[in-house]
Amino acid sequence: MPFDDSDSRLKDIKIIQEAVRLVEEGICVTLPVEGRSMLPFIIGGKDSVLLEKPTKAEIGDVVLAWVEQCRYVVHRIIAVNGDEVTLMGDGNIRGVERCRKEDIKATVSYVVDGKGRRRNINDKKHRWSSYVWRKLRPVRRYLLAIYKIIWR
Repeated sequence: MPFDDSDSRLKDIKIIQEAVRLVEEGICVTLPVEGRSMLPFIIGGKDSVLLEKPTKAEIGDVVLAWVEQCRYVVHRIIAVNGDEVTLMGDGNIRGVERCRKEDIKATVSYVVDGKGRRRNINDKKHRWSSYVWRKLRPVRRYLLAIYKIIWR
């Protein structure tokens, strides 16, 4: 189905492309996120992410990437094999995306909540939490269900 200028998906892509352009120029950009794929660390509809120019792709980094030649995602790197990077949302229990290193457009350095508070997602505490969370993938379904009940 062709897009026209009134299509919200096309508008979202244009906004993200402008954010990517600014990041490439060395300007940090705060971008709101939608969806639940990064629960419990990033809450779609409430949190925003601070994007910076990517340096190198490392396991555990949260990045903005162009995947499947058709969409942008903010997901965590779970594997790097040569030039190929595998991404997965923290809130996902299966399913991954793959892209090339050059398709990583920005690195997320902070999460900004609805009250303007910033959390560094690259400090030791967050890195450890996300490492443990990745290892809990077999039981994520249950943990996420409990999380959603508690935080409604």
